[in-house]
Amino acid sequence: MNKAIFLDRDGTINVDYGYVYQPEKLDFLPGVIEALQTFCTLGYQLIVITNQSGIGRGYYTMDDALRFNQAMSQRLSAEGITVTDYYICPHAPHEVCHCRKPQPTMVLQALSKHHINPEESYMFGDKASDVACGENSGIKSYLVTPEHNLLYWANQLKEKQI
Repeated sequence: MNKAIFLDRDGTINVDYGYVYQPEKLDFLPGVIEALQTFCTLGYQLIVITNQSGIGRGYYTMDDALRFNQAMSQRLSAEGITVTDYYICPHAPHEVCHCRKPQPTMVLQALSKHHINPEESYMFGDKASDVACGENSGIKSYLVTPEHNLLYWANQLKEKQI
């Protein structure tokens, strides 16, 4: 079985300007490149799990979100980082769906599709719903904050502190 790092996107990997979907507005947060490189070196697959309610609200389309993710993958690939997969919930909060975080649906789909052992995997995100999603999936989950950014958590994992 494989192991994975599940990551929220906006506010965890890239700057969250609010409904970010334009590739030209893709700015990585400080330390993210080094953190993702560390996760890859440690043998983890990287899987992005993201709520994109801007689609459900009509602010942008699924194609826009896919283009943004493709731009992210290309820029990360140039740094030697591979994102294994992206999972997107396109629904607005008021819509009744089974995929929106903190529901575990997207993570459970990824666990099955990529043959991932949840006991050896981690979830990182900047919102309580990200942490709850991971926990609801049986995965150790941690909150990304300015004080404990993704690089902090990567170093914690590298040193086997989590």
